Amino acid sequence: MTDVFTIANHRDGFETLLQRIHSCTRPSDIIKVGLEATGHYSYNILGFLLEEGMPPYLINPLHTNLYRKSLSLRQTKTDRIDARTIATMLMSGVDLKSYTDTAYHNEELKSLTRYRFDKVRERAKLKTSISRLVNILFPELETLVPSLHMASVYTILSEFPGAKQIAETHLTHFKTVLSDASKGRYDREKAVEIREAARRSIGSAMPAKSLELRHTIRLIRELDKEIAEIEAAIKAIIDETAPPILTIPGISYRMGAMILAEIGDFSRFDSPDKLLAYAGLSPSTYQSGNLNASGAYAHMEKRGSRYLRYALFNAARYVCVWEPSFAAYLAKKRAEAKHYNVALSHAAKKLVRLIFALQTSGRAFQPA
Repeated sequence: MTDVFTIANHRDGFETLLQRIHSCTRPSDIIKVGLEATGHYSYNILGFLLEEGMPPYLINPLHTNLYRKSLSLRQTKTDRIDARTIATMLMSGVDLKSYTDTAYHNEELKSLTRYRFDKVRERAKLKTSISRLVNILFPELETLVPSLHMASVYTILSEFPGAKQIAETHLTHFKTVLSDASKGRYDREKAVEIREAARRSIGSAMPAKSLELRHTIRLIRELDKEIAEIEAAIKAIIDETAPPILTIPGISYRMGAMILAEIGDFSRFDSPDKLLAYAGLSPSTYQSGNLNASGAYAHMEKRGSRYLRYALFNAARYVCVWEPSFAAYLAKKRAEAKHYNVALSHAAKKLVRLIFALQTSGRAFQPA
């Protein structure tokens, strides 16, 4: 038995913790080590405990908070009280799952998928800036090309960042740049069309905006390279395991990897309902007297990982396109006068149950 104590966040501190554990236990004792999930701050101590053969119990701070409130009505929270609360939870028989070596190594995949998510979101913001700048410098261009966000269009805008620059360039030079950028898809006729539109353009001649456009394109190209590198690293990890989730039509290795990374060890969940709750897709329930806000009128809890919900909803959208039974299920929910997003949320729940069944059984998807 020992009182609450503090350790430093380095090797000596971790060794001190290990010594204190051994000093107050016997070899025959069952040792449980619990700690609150604190993101990257807990990653190193988790690895240390796993190396020492002590799989820790990683507890959601919300769970700890609710448990502490169930023991006392006093609104008191300190590190000492939290430590005692965790110890009480470990001894009380509360249903907790230990943190496994699989979950620890899954952190690399989670780190990569979240890093990619942030990079893609950053690139999307830059693409919005491209649209804004072109609308100022050469608004007519958007009607002359399939999309502003094409490699060929970026190449043209990098050299001629505005209607004024295109209008003033020699047609032969512009045609050559356009043809090279589009790999021969755009000919002299297209070059004439774009240059004539530039000469009649209402776009403003603003050197500052042209400079910003050039720099923004450069940033997008750098992000493209970084995202491709991240995706290659993700694919290398996924290819080693060949998870059954990738056999579901419509799920790419990117979305599949993100779902697997956020869920981690499937053995932590006794049923798909537990997984739905973890993803924040289970309906909330509030009942008091004659008021019963559950079932069809309840909102989703939206707790858990926002990355997981994002990946599940995006995956469900594509699965409903490529897998006939999911397409029929989505159509059925739409026929019940449900909004598309509500119907999609039902499809996402169905997808979670399918993923749980495949990943826990190790079987590939079989069409109905």
